[in-house]
Amino acid sequence: MDGTETGWGRPAEPAPRWRALLDRARHAGRSEEPEEAPKQPETPPQQQWNQQLPTRGSAAVGRPVNPLDPRQGQQPPPGGYEPQRPPAEPQRAVPQRPINPLDPRWQSRRENEPASPQQHSFFDPAPRSAPPPVQPPPAPAAQPPRDYGSAYPPSVRDYPANGYAQPPAAYAPQQAYPPAPAPPQPAPPQTVPPQMPPQPAPGRAPAPVSPAPAAARIEWRQTRSEDGLDRAVAIMRRKLGKPRVLAFANPKGGVHKTTATVLAAATVGSVRGRGVLAWDDNELRGTLGLRAGSARHARTIKHLLADLMRIESLHGDALLQELDAYLRHASDGSYDVLAGEENPRFAARLDQDTVRRVMDLLRRTHDVICVDTGNNVESVNWQTVMRSADQLVITTVPREDAAFTADWMLDVLEEGGQGAMVANAVTLISCPSPGNLPLLEDFKRHFATRTRAVAVVPYDPALEVGSSIEYADLQQETRQAWLRAASVMLEPFAE
Repeated sequence: MDGTETGWGRPAEPAPRWRALLDRARHAGRSEEPEEAPKQPETPPQQQWNQQLPTRGSAAVGRPVNPLDPRQGQQPPPGGYEPQRPPAEPQRAVPQRPINPLDPRWQSRRENEPASPQQHSFFDPAPRSAPPPVQPPPAPAAQPPRDYGSAYPPSVRDYPANGYAQPPAAYAPQQAYPPAPAPPQPAPPQTVPPQMPPQPAPGRAPAPVSPAPAAARIEWRQTRSEDGLDRAVAIMRRKLGKPRVLAFANPKGGVHKTTATVLAAATVGSVRGRGVLAWDDNELRGTLGLRAGSARHARTIKHLLADLMRIESLHGDALLQELDAYLRHASDGSYDVLAGEENPRFAARLDQDTVRRVMDLLRRTHDVICVDTGNNVESVNWQTVMRSADQLVITTVPREDAAFTADWMLDVLEEGGQGAMVANAVTLISCPSPGNLPLLEDFKRHFATRTRAVAVVPYDPALEVGSSIEYADLQQETRQAWLRAASVMLEPFAE
């Protein structure tokens, strides 16, 4: 039947509520499929939704059937029973599942549904004929993800055309990502949607947003120690005007004259790169040639003096190549070494004129010449070197005998008319042992009153054995101290 007849062959009349309930109970077992509801007058979508919303405590909720009603099971009167419900009583809404618009099964189901599906009421009479069976939805095909043009959820227009003007409020998506105006040009699809800040509740003013703290700036500042080292290197790299001679002197033995001469030449040579020479001018068998430079040959100053006249006549590269045959070189090539003669009888040949000729020759090929003087202040070569030197360096250790000898030598030089050299001298104090040295501060204060500057170099275990001196084997603290000391020696001449 199509719903126009009641089942007794008479035209359809308004059936009372209990008749509709009996018909539904009688035909409930015939089909488990959803039954088609009779056509009802069209109602605007918004009004339909409002009518179907269950209202707690109102008449919109249907009353339950009373099974003890005596009218049940009796034949209806010819005119039928009057309906026992108010004329404007709304029908009870059928509970439905929440709609997930992103479920691919819902998209396939929406394609098979009619344009305007009808909702069935619990009190409507059931149709006599069962509706056609609903085909199961086909397996969803692999489809690319829908592009909504932004990171926001789909709007109302993306919901199925079920006659609703908007999705039910009970199943509306949460406003974690509120809708926003679309950009002028849609952004390309993103694999991971960007994280959106939470929006304030409607009707409430947004909280003030504090500006993000600026990224912390990491500034690198040089310490005083590093500033001093940079200044020391800059001084040693400057032009010196002319070749300079540094004389390391102290009549007392064992006060690190040879060590100071080698390390000063190595320090200046490591900065300037070339043109530095260490000369052993000890008339009593000095050891500078053994502790510095490579032993690629056994030539000393004695061999140089034998060919001095021929070498003096050379110039330019020829002079450099010829003189190089009589010099030794440091392992890193930073400075050259002119070794002294080991035979004590050779000292008689180092007269004043010979020492000056050798000094002039070395000045033609090198910029800085460090001379290790002997212990005899009365010898001719010692006095000649002192008159030719540009900078006097007094070497001592924090011991009373070493300081007394150094102080006495300064008096001798002042009496000999070299007071200007003494006033411009530099006192170099070497620490022979680690730890606190009780006389160190007293020595610094005393020699600061007699010389231009006082420099202190620390103890280093690499120098204790007395073997070959390698600048690279020194501790970092020792190398830094020698950088400062060497810069103090050359500072008056740096342009």
